[in-house]
Amino acid sequence: MLRKWLIATVPALVVVLLLATGTYYVMNARTFQLAGQLVNRVDTQAKVVALTLDDGPSDRAPEVLRILAEAQVPATFYLNGRDLAAHPEYGKAIAAAGHEIGNHTYSHRRMVFVAPGTVRDEVEGTDAEIRKTGYAGPITFRPPYGKKLWTLPRYLADHDRVTVMWDVEPDSGQARATADDIVTDTVGAVRPGSIILLHVMFGPDRALAAIPRIITELRSAGYRFVTVSDLLSR
Repeated sequence: MLRKWLIATVPALVVVLLLATGTYYVMNARTFQLAGQLVNRVDTQAKVVALTLDDGPSDRAPEVLRILAEAQVPATFYLNGRDLAAHPEYGKAIAAAGHEIGNHTYSHRRMVFVAPGTVRDEVEGTDAEIRKTGYAGPITFRPPYGKKLWTLPRYLADHDRVTVMWDVEPDSGQARATADDIVTDTVGAVRPGSIILLHVMFGPDRALAAIPRIITELRSAGYRFVTVSDLLSR
């Protein structure tokens, strides 16, 4: 009896395990999604790199803009609709400074196992807030936590939107990382066409402190900073 139960059950468990593993991989993959265009780095020989800053805007936005202005570096800000609605002055300042603004959903929720209407509302509500800033350029999209499965990529593909991931992520998942660590990890990982992800709007300010040194060291190595859209056009 036990043998028959095992024969019947084990294959089903294997299938479930394989499906769960595959789902987890697709949900978290930086270089693959089930529909539409995904980019985590541009294949180029030119020493260009995109600096991307996720979340917010928050009351740190003026300091971020000051640092970027002093260095004369364009960045791409992936912002949340709810924070833009709460702080329209920061969104307008980012746009006025000439930076690119991307869509990071309205509420920063994980965009997996969600209904099509939820995806539409999260993306389109944020697009509307971005346009209120005065920004008129292309709006690329970055999923919160980098997570996507089927509904989100299908929506983005249907609307000719690019999913922008990253290949350099020095401050995520490293609770004890210092500014020195972030600089070292970034400079060591960057390649021509890299997309750097940093979080500067909330939490510890170590990533913010690292930006001037990252810029200085990469420029010394011959790199030039461009926006994500400029990078994608290569």
